[in-house]
Amino acid sequence: MNWMKYLPLYFLISALVIIPGLYSLVRFGFKLSIEFTGGTRLTLVSTTSSSASIMESFKDYSPLLESAGDHSLTLKSKEISQEKVQNILDSLKTDNPEITLTEFETIGPALGQETIRKTINALVIASVLLLAYISFAFKQLKYGICAVLAMFHDTAVLLGSFSLLGHFLGVEIDLLFVTAVLTILSFSVHDTIVVYDRIRELSHKNKAVSYTSLINQAVTETMARSLNNSLTIIFMLLALFLMGGETTKYFSLALLIGTITGTYSSTFTAAPLLIIWDKFSQRKNLR
Repeated sequence: MNWMKYLPLYFLISALVIIPGLYSLVRFGFKLSIEFTGGTRLTLVSTTSSSASIMESFKDYSPLLESAGDHSLTLKSKEISQEKVQNILDSLKTDNPEITLTEFETIGPALGQETIRKTINALVIASVLLLAYISFAFKQLKYGICAVLAMFHDTAVLLGSFSLLGHFLGVEIDLLFVTAVLTILSFSVHDTIVVYDRIRELSHKNKAVSYTSLINQAVTETMARSLNNSLTIIFMLLALFLMGGETTKYFSLALLIGTITGTYSSTFTAAPLLIIWDKFSQRKNLR
């Protein structure tokens, strides 16, 4: 099958997915967890007090309900000392002597800003190292640049998706999400290298064939392998998202989105970018 004749369609699909996400990023940004903004997260266990009465007790600290179980309640708020929390608990114990504090965590704004800085640094360092390594491994800069562009494609889809989820569903960005982003970067590049390596092998064997035909053949020969490999991961992540705990739910969703878009971009973004690069180079040489 001539996959590359549909090249404009692949970029159109990518644009239709990425543009709404980028708009959301610019307009709404992310809904950040306290790991980035600073604040307090605490979990209370109560058999009688309602969540409304507990939230009312913390109203001076702008509490937000994070999760609620049968008898437990997790909320986050502005930074609050454990002493003040204990004072609030003492007042609540008047009506509910059994209420207890099981978890308490406070992160200052300075630490939150440091986390953001380290996250950005990690993404930049990973991108530079991957660009250098792939360019060196394939002995051409275009392979490194196209692979990193495809990686940015996957990152844009993932970031845009969670910006939309944050705005409409209140899904927060935390350190697990950062872990998922870095994991997806490596997965995306790994799949791209498989396609690029096949292109390199075919270019040595079939020197008389056009570059577009070589890429089309490489995509055809690696398609089944990429799909089989990705589907095993997708099925596992889907099960984890649907049946896993609340703490890993959106971590697995991030990995699921990244795996799907990484599989797509390795074939339908990274490979077509090489064709565009080649055509641009030929036009430049003819001038």
